[in-house]
Amino acid sequence: MEQLLEFAGNHLGLFAALGIILAILAWTGLQGRLGGVRSIGPAEATLLINHEDAVVLDVREPSEVKDGVILSSVHIPIGQLKDSLGRLQKYRERPIIVACRSGSRSQSACATLSRGGFTRVHNLRGGMLAWQNANLPLVRGK
Repeated sequence: MEQLLEFAGNHLGLFAALGIILAILAWTGLQGRLGGVRSIGPAEATLLINHEDAVVLDVREPSEVKDGVILSSVHIPIGQLKDSLGRLQKYRERPIIVACRSGSRSQSACATLSRGGFTRVHNLRGGMLAWQNANLPLVRGK
């Protein structure tokens, strides 16, 4: 122990760098989990849909939905979400993936769901644009 303290005293710069690196790693690890909400990409969203029966909540406006939706998604515009939480109660035990066009509005919707008591909430990072860029299927014309 005495040698460790002596080494640390002689190499303060190294220990400061170690502390900074550990802090950055901790922050990066927490980034996707702040507020109980995980930010996930399209590939992980697909895994949740296929293996854990996740529900996709589309919070885009009706004019945006005409461009295509993820199969079996539930559409509730973000402006109506707070008043429509009862409609989502049947999905309370399942993972919920929230999607908008780019991922910004869905982050706000995730916070609303978390405040409403939903615990398995995920934000689709990059939104529908990321979904399309990953060449994942959309249903059009509904």
